[in-house]
Amino acid sequence: MNDIDKLRKALAAEHAALFAYGLLGARTSGSTRDRMTAAFDAHRARRDQLRGYITSRGGEPAEPDASYALPFVPSGNAQAAKLAVHLESGVTAAYLELAAAQDGALRRYAALAMQEAVTRSYAFRPAQPPAFPGMPAPPPAATSSPSSSPVQDGE
Repeated sequence: MNDIDKLRKALAAEHAALFAYGLLGARTSGSTRDRMTAAFDAHRARRDQLRGYITSRGGEPAEPDASYALPFVPSGNAQAAKLAVHLESGVTAAYLELAAAQDGALRRYAALAMQEAVTRSYAFRPAQPPAFPGMPAPPPAATSSPSSSPVQDGE
């Protein structure tokens, strides 16, 4: 697969993400809708950049499909966030192939796009993962009562 084919695959993922985020924005509210809108805007910018990369290399960018199959249609903010995590995983996978491009600038571009997609993905998760996954959890911090504090008022 050459660099243009890898760019086209990333572009196809961006088209699918834009379709889904349009749907998600319409089915959410409040801060979730704000995050969906920000994700939509970020994917639209990436789509436009990819189209430019393809045409500047003599390729023809693929146009988006009329619609895309979604694994489920969300009925609320929690399901919408779950679908957003799924979408960002798909986008990350598409950029992973672009990270193997011959052109070093495209590899850097892909790495940054993956970083952004993963960051967005974690922002939609209900609970953040531990700082170092796989490491044992630290023991709970001992709480001290005000009377056992070594420093007393007036000292």
